[in-house]
Amino acid sequence: MDDEGLEDAAILLMSLGEEEAAEVFKHLAPKEVQRLGETIARMKAVPRDRYEAVLDKFGAMAAADSMLVPDTDEYVKAVLRKALGDDKANLLIDRILQGSDVSGIESLKWMDPQSVAELLRNEHPQIVAAILVHLEFDQSADVLKLFTERQRNEVMVRVATLDGIQPSALKDLNDVLSRVLAGGERMRKASLGGVKAAAEILNMLGSSIETSVLDYVREADNDLAQKIMDSMFTFDDLDKLDDKGVQALLKEVQSESLVIALKGATPELREKVFRNMSSRAAETLREDLESRGPVRVSEVEAEQKEMLKVVRRLIDEGQIQMATGGDDQFV
Repeated sequence: MDDEGLEDAAILLMSLGEEEAAEVFKHLAPKEVQRLGETIARMKAVPRDRYEAVLDKFGAMAAADSMLVPDTDEYVKAVLRKALGDDKANLLIDRILQGSDVSGIESLKWMDPQSVAELLRNEHPQIVAAILVHLEFDQSADVLKLFTERQRNEVMVRVATLDGIQPSALKDLNDVLSRVLAGGERMRKASLGGVKAAAEILNMLGSSIETSVLDYVREADNDLAQKIMDSMFTFDDLDKLDDKGVQALLKEVQSESLVIALKGATPELREKVFRNMSSRAAETLREDLESRGPVRVSEVEAEQKEMLKVVRRLIDEGQIQMATGGDDQFV
């Protein structure tokens, strides 16, 4: 859809009202929702002749002049929340309403990974990291797959150690994107990058690249590598194990350690463990959990980490498998 078509669609949606517009949004893809939302947010007023032309185009009657809704920002928020629910809508709202402030970066989201990779290939790893953390994790992963191993590793170290983006850094991206970033000096420091972002991108890259990157990071900073691994693989992720994997894990764990570790587990994970034990063993474990008094958080975390080490070993030995994101392989 070209810019004029987007504006026509946005005008029509604003003329429908929140309830009807929300019904339309429910049937659109996420990127379509984002593009229409950004267009609505930009259109503070609409000339009467443009409004009437759009209504004629869709067989509707001409309506009032100029402003269709009193506050387009609030309109976007209300429609998205009605259509997608609060959680999903909130992920898009900030991007939509602040999108004009990082228009150069936003434009990359509509480019294919090959084009983005070519654009960034010769840039400093710090610049590349600052750009990739603005993109969706899967898009960043697709771009990094097109880099050399050394480039990829250097960028991932910087993603993991990135602590927000200063306005002055955003201005430097103009050289890469060939566009002036609107409002760069006024933009507040964004909570982007960091260990969790690095872990999410690694999850998308797949197992072989993950190992290479983590080995590289470990040589430079072992603690950082461990933090990334911890973010990629948490105790609650044991719920992703199939029943065979849970059974293999239980054979390797002492009952006392299991009781302490499960004190900090979700009810769902506990039930999964019970389900993979004999009735007698499960009943005994339930009783031990109920009778055990308060346990220090540090003790719980220590036992959980020990169990995660066992899982890692069993995965490396090929005894169990755990599905991750990215290339749909197993690690």
